[in-house]
Amino acid sequence: MHDGRLTLDEIEAIALGNLVLTLSENDRRAVEKAHEFLCGAIERRQLIYGVTTGYGPLATTYVDPTQSALLQKNLVYHLCSGVGEPLSRPHVRAMMAARAISLGRGHSGANPALVERLLAWLQADLIPEVPSRGTVGASGDLTPLAHLARALSGEGRVSLKGGEWMESALAHQQLGWQPLLLQGKDAISLVNGTSTTVGIAALNATGAQRAIKLSTLLVLLYTELLEGHREAFHPAIGELRPHPGQRKLHQWLWSLSKSSQLLTAWQAASVPLPEMENGIEQHRPLPQDAYTLRCAPQALGAVWDVVEQHAQTVRIELNAVTDNPLLFPDNDTVLHGGNFFGQHLAFASDHLNNALIQMALYSERRIARVTDPLRNKGLPAFMQPCDTGLHSGFMGAQVTATALVAELRSQAIPASIQSIPTNADNQDIVPLGTIAARRASTSIDYLYQILAIEALVLVQGAELKGANLLSQASQSLCAWVRTHAPTLEQDRPLAEDIARVSHALSDPEEVASLMVLLDP
Repeated sequence: MHDGRLTLDEIEAIALGNLVLTLSENDRRAVEKAHEFLCGAIERRQLIYGVTTGYGPLATTYVDPTQSALLQKNLVYHLCSGVGEPLSRPHVRAMMAARAISLGRGHSGANPALVERLLAWLQADLIPEVPSRGTVGASGDLTPLAHLARALSGEGRVSLKGGEWMESALAHQQLGWQPLLLQGKDAISLVNGTSTTVGIAALNATGAQRAIKLSTLLVLLYTELLEGHREAFHPAIGELRPHPGQRKLHQWLWSLSKSSQLLTAWQAASVPLPEMENGIEQHRPLPQDAYTLRCAPQALGAVWDVVEQHAQTVRIELNAVTDNPLLFPDNDTVLHGGNFFGQHLAFASDHLNNALIQMALYSERRIARVTDPLRNKGLPAFMQPCDTGLHSGFMGAQVTATALVAELRSQAIPASIQSIPTNADNQDIVPLGTIAARRASTSIDYLYQILAIEALVLVQGAELKGANLLSQASQSLCAWVRTHAPTLEQDRPLAEDIARVSHALSDPEEVASLMVLLDP
């Protein structure tokens, strides 16, 4: 970690187990200083929410410091109420990393041993079983983070290095660790923050960024197969409507298309009209293309801007302190507030989700046009050149893409506006950011499945049309796809091909060679 700041790529690498999270010496000193300040405040019997009081609407109960450990334990117990399938290993690791970063800022008062144990769990690849549902994201992600706190205390179930679930106490024995005794402000510091939401959102951010870049490569290949007009990619068009995303897409597509021999070349000089005996001449070639070709910089550029807005919100949140109360040792101050309220992430995740669904729709529309023999410039129906009709090619896969888009649309209602008062009306507004982030994560999974179908279809078309005429970028894309799925010569089940290509497309290491094409 660099000066207490974690980048999105770094948290993704940590979530995937490819990078070790460490705290700087400054962070460690800040954690120690905040904990010492807290201990002093407790000795002075200072009134501090969640430390010397009950929780939520029960904060009217004052609790003697001698009851500290039991108070923290009971907080974890009553919040361990999650339901549903467990969060994925990357999501849990991202959550743990985000919580360690937040505590490491030195305004929470957690015991330094707790922060170090979180880091040790990540290094050992030990993760708790965390049910995916049960949080409204209002007082932070209380429920999922409580399941983490429970596991740190030696209860519940955990997985070591991706293995089967086992009892946390047994895993502690195997690793030679003693379970933590949470006291002071340890439990509330763990559970009272947005770390589940921001961990999932961070992985959504990097996944969405790659999806746009992959979509850009697929758009280029699609446009080449349909012999589209390169003119629509001209950067001068973007300069007159200077949204950052659109300009980026113009630059990418214009640069990448330079070596193509299939696109209709742009001519700087205007094309004169022919002589026309009757004043008109019908059924001439279109001077511009359908919108899936011509408006690709505008469509994907708008998505890029949404993805970047989401990513910026996540960057800020990832490196923020989001629990309550907050400690300011240098000012001898404890402030009670609401940094745990996850509205920023809720709005950003819903906005991202809309963009992801639209990107999936664009892909499905490209698949539909390029597999239609009435519109695909002479390519066979559903890309099946061998006894078409006896063989159906990618007909079924195209229907799957349509079904996925329909399902995505059914999940498009924003979560961030669905506030339901809870907690005896103490939490009288709730942002539901975790639900929004999980939904966006599901949308990314579906999107990659649709992109996989599109990639298989387009590469088949490229081989039929003549791959040697393609741009260098499209040739690289075709070669990459063929390392994961063979040519479709006769009908065969495609489910495994789609799953294999989808998994590879979503893997940052697998697609690194394709990403370089856009950002050399």
